[in-house]
Amino acid sequence: MNDLPDVRGTLSRDKSLSDLTWLRVGGPADWLFQPADVDDLRAFLGELDGNVPVFPMGVGSNLIVRDGGLRAVVIRMGRGFNGISTEGNRVTAGAAALDAHVARKAADAGVDLTFLRTIPGAIGGAVRMNAGCYGSYVADHLIEVRVVTRDGDLVTLPAAELELTYRSSSLPDGWVVVEAVFEGLTAEPEALHARMQDQLAKRDATQPTKDRTAGSTFRNPVGFSSTGAVDDVHDLKAWKVIDDAGLRGATRGGAQMSPKHPNFLVNTGNATAADLEGLGEEVRKKVFLHSGIELQWEIKRVGEPLAETTRPDEG
Repeated sequence: MNDLPDVRGTLSRDKSLSDLTWLRVGGPADWLFQPADVDDLRAFLGELDGNVPVFPMGVGSNLIVRDGGLRAVVIRMGRGFNGISTEGNRVTAGAAALDAHVARKAADAGVDLTFLRTIPGAIGGAVRMNAGCYGSYVADHLIEVRVVTRDGDLVTLPAAELELTYRSSSLPDGWVVVEAVFEGLTAEPEALHARMQDQLAKRDATQPTKDRTAGSTFRNPVGFSSTGAVDDVHDLKAWKVIDDAGLRGATRGGAQMSPKHPNFLVNTGNATAADLEGLGEEVRKKVFLHSGIELQWEIKRVGEPLAETTRPDEG
């Protein structure tokens, strides 16, 4: 991967990804491309050898990059992709716009996208994983998305073509979301902002927001998601089955399942990606042995582990 297309943005070789993820772990990407704008992205992908893997990366909020890094071109979008505009009850947001910023801008315009306020990350990732909170999902509000295909074509897809389901979509690997259009009910801005303040207070009271985490570690079993309702049933929540298995506060190296909310995987300061993923797998195994429930990762794990070195006495 020595001969890459010319770009107007930034193209960096052997770029460490640890500083670009919320968990602050991970080895280098072969290349990190930060396109200047959509045209720059299209030209790059159109000229890039089709055999070169491409990994679109948002703000790294729901991601573990393994310690050996990523044998791919990582595409990370910034200022040229973070615009937010409103028209009537529709909101158009760039892929790099933070979910929380979109919720606030929408509320200013009297459009209810409050469910986005407490979701970590940016719109590109929210679309790809059908992010949701308090009983609302991207699928409930998404009208269409603009994406750049692996071949560099810019296409507009209606929401139905993404086949959005619980924490997933059918977007092909290597396709890059650049913009999304949402629709919400109209309401008084003051009421929407007040609701979001309540959501933030509830989140801060129950989640380790001051720790280095990547959001929810595992999907809730059989697809149930927290609604935030007073009568919410907790027996099928990931945190509950982890807690019941005695794993609240469990540790491995510098990784810990949060004592405050056991479905949050925490880097306590010196964790490696192997510590974090290894603890997660240990939790999955012990929960299955305890309750027969097979937890599914919500955090995306990508890249290669560090190659193990052979000790001298092992010949």
